[in-house]
Amino acid sequence: MSLSAQGQGHLAMLAFSALVAGSFSLGALAAPLIDPAALTVPRFALAGALVGAAAFASGKVTRAALVAPWRYLLLGGLLAIYFVLMFEGLKTAHAVPAAAVFTLTPLMAASFGWLTLRQRLTPRMGAALALGALGAAWVIFRGDASAALRLEIGRGEVIYFFGCVAHALYAPLVRKLNRGEPAVTFTFLMMVAGFLLLAAYGGRAVLATDWAALPVIVWICLVYVAIAASALTFVALQFASLRLPAAKVMAYTYLVPSWVILWEIALGRPLPPALTLPGVGLTMLALLLLLKNEEPA
Repeated sequence: MSLSAQGQGHLAMLAFSALVAGSFSLGALAAPLIDPAALTVPRFALAGALVGAAAFASGKVTRAALVAPWRYLLLGGLLAIYFVLMFEGLKTAHAVPAAAVFTLTPLMAASFGWLTLRQRLTPRMGAALALGALGAAWVIFRGDASAALRLEIGRGEVIYFFGCVAHALYAPLVRKLNRGEPAVTFTFLMMVAGFLLLAAYGGRAVLATDWAALPVIVWICLVYVAIAASALTFVALQFASLRLPAAKVMAYTYLVPSWVILWEIALGRPLPPALTLPGVGLTMLALLLLLKNEEPA
């Protein structure tokens, strides 16, 4: 029995959330050891080469897709900002709180979805987004109400938050700016544009990096984020964004903290304080509410 278009979108985002989670745990290990721009430039290059090979092999890269190249520069720039700020933030932020910051993107994506596409929230979706934001705040402040009242947020989390703003804007803009191009073609051209922008911004950092002296964990992180957390997730996000409302696409970010905890266990890393677990539970509840059937998109 074949899945509906929306069902395919949900499956793509399930894979997206699992793959993205690994970049937090691995990124937290590698980020202090390399300049964020130096890591992100080859990430885009490798991921772009993989997606490009798939695009050309399928014969779906046509001249028609090159119309209005500013679209790819805009989208590539947004994702370049996101990834650079992510690794800058992970220099000091722990993996689980950073993943909790990422779960704020559905609320922001819903706002951008209304601004760009006039996608409206149902009361249940609005409640779910608010619940997810509460759960994220719980984890970010580690269940400490007094810290929340004092707005004691780590520097890394603040830096990463601005990256998440760029990521949240990306989802609805994909749907608005796509002119019928296949997901793999659109993603490839966006990644080429992102690479060019990153090379202009971070070229010096790349040249200044002693690549031969980097620890193995940096290379593991680079390969993982380029293949699993870039090439595959870009296609999944693009694929799902054409089939689901922006808020539902980003709803799957609520799974990321739970996936990160599993990654941390697998890597033998310290687990977050038990006080943060109720916040993770709230984000899971928000996901379930968002995924309940609503009116057709």
